[in-house]
Amino acid sequence: MECRQDGVAGGAARAELEAIRNNPGDVRFDDACKVAERVGFVHKGGRGSHRAYHKTGEPIGLNFQNRRGKIPRYQAEQLIAIIDKYEGGP
Repeated sequence: MECRQDGVAGGAARAELEAIRNNPGDVRFDDACKVAERVGFVHKGGRGSHRAYHKTGEPIGLNFQNRRGKIPRYQAEQLIAIIDKYEGGP
């Protein structure tokens, strides 16, 4: 299952980020992939249900596991930390 690459923009992007922050236990796999790419991470591979993302100059990578269309809460929390780092916190 590949991640969609049809990023969001403007108000929709902000709404998506707020939704992730407000409910990290219910983040869609495709949405996590889009957000990671929007903050400059590049899909570098993965096997099976996993996708790995890396960003030049960033020592921390992002890994997402597709569990019935969602990512685990701890992976959403890692994504939130990266969002805050690159796009500013709430």
